[in-house]
Amino acid sequence: MIIAVLSKVSGFLRDITLSYFYGATATSDAYIISITITSVLFSLLVLGVSTAYIPMFKQIEYADGPAAASTFTNHLINAIVVLTTGILLIGFSFSHPIVKLFAMGFDGETLELAVAFTKIGLFSLFFTSLTQMYTSYLQSKGKFIIPALIGLPFNVMIMLSIFLSYRWNVMLLAVGSVCAALVQLAFLIPSLRRTNYRYEPIVRFTDKHIKKLAVIVFPIMIGISIDQLNLMVDKTLASTLVEGGVSALTYASRLNDFVQGIFVLSFVSVLFPLISNMAAEKNMEDLKKSIGDVISSVTLIVVPASIGIMILAEPIIRLLYGHGHFDGRAIDMTARALLFYAVGMIGYAYREILNRSFYSLQDSKTPMYNAALAVALNIILNLVLSRFMGISGLALATSISALFCSLLLFIQLLRKVGNFNLKRNIITLGKTILASAVMGLVVFFLNEYLNAGFFPMIKMGIVICAGVTVYFGLLYLLQVKESKWIVRYIKDKLQLFKS
Repeated sequence: MIIAVLSKVSGFLRDITLSYFYGATATSDAYIISITITSVLFSLLVLGVSTAYIPMFKQIEYADGPAAASTFTNHLINAIVVLTTGILLIGFSFSHPIVKLFAMGFDGETLELAVAFTKIGLFSLFFTSLTQMYTSYLQSKGKFIIPALIGLPFNVMIMLSIFLSYRWNVMLLAVGSVCAALVQLAFLIPSLRRTNYRYEPIVRFTDKHIKKLAVIVFPIMIGISIDQLNLMVDKTLASTLVEGGVSALTYASRLNDFVQGIFVLSFVSVLFPLISNMAAEKNMEDLKKSIGDVISSVTLIVVPASIGIMILAEPIIRLLYGHGHFDGRAIDMTARALLFYAVGMIGYAYREILNRSFYSLQDSKTPMYNAALAVALNIILNLVLSRFMGISGLALATSISALFCSLLLFIQLLRKVGNFNLKRNIITLGKTILASAVMGLVVFFLNEYLNAGFFPMIKMGIVICAGVTVYFGLLYLLQVKESKWIVRYIKDKLQLFKS
């Protein structure tokens, strides 16, 4: 989690750098749309495959040994390279209609700039695809530190390209994204060598494991790419509402992703290989216990974070992004979007955990059906709410669909595996909401009435520290079991540090 914080902080600095030099303008909109296109293609092509890969790798390793699992890895990676080449050729040939699909409100110079960015950025798919597959391989081998760090070199390269593009040529924005993806891949190579992995340029589409993966991967591709699909819909509609709307939504969603990346994905990255191994060994009791423990732990962190962000949305955006070309209009748009994204933060968190639980059981259809429902609901709510609330309505629609569909996933997982400490999860959620509500009141009044003469960063630090203190104090008084785990963990780490 500490490593994830470092990586996500560097991601924040990257977004702040973009907002400083380009604000929420047509140029930033064009660049973000090009990044969105490559991200969606990456999600559809590779993210689903890498998610299906971990349970299959564990199953092959358990049944046939490490050598067979490594051979399967090489076959799959080379198949991905072939598919990526095909996607790249198609994307390059049809970049203009693809950009219009993702941003139907673009025209003139904004459209042409987005097309140019997209043509260059598509080449990063080669490197991001290999990076994702090798990251999954390392996680399957129990190596989590280096995969968690790969965001650091990536974000440093992106920040450098933003600065250089502003000084010399705007096209360096797209070139920088390709170079950053290459550096990210190179960062993994030493760790791969330490696992004794050896790349072999072979691909057999007739491999029985490749065939099995091909059968289950399509539902996973749909299920795992739900956030990207929803963001695509949001940005497409935002491009028709107001200039800079795409950028405002993106900056807001990145803050939401920051919380998810630190407090949810860091848990899930460790949980997924473990429960996949438990599923392969038919150890259902430990699997259910692990799922219940992670849900309770994530609840303790994400609920107060979402309430705090809703209350402090405007000062957070002003503090982080309110510099350079990011003006008052951009701050207002982004803050309102952030507030409504925060409403569904716990829904995003639960959905990520529950989806991975189904994938570990090699059930990819349930998350796929749920994802299809979420996208349909999001589109309907987008069309309705954006008419009355503008881009804020787009963020609220995404949150409502996430909350609704995570509830359905809870019900479906209960039916599939039975009780996974649901009663304790509900009790923890209730106590967490109560403690978070009191914390929210403290944060609200401190933010409103604390002397405005304070430097904004100092004031924000005082408000957040006070809120955290009140929140964890209440958790302890309410005898929330997981809070005792946290206290014990901190004590252990402090003792280790002293020794």
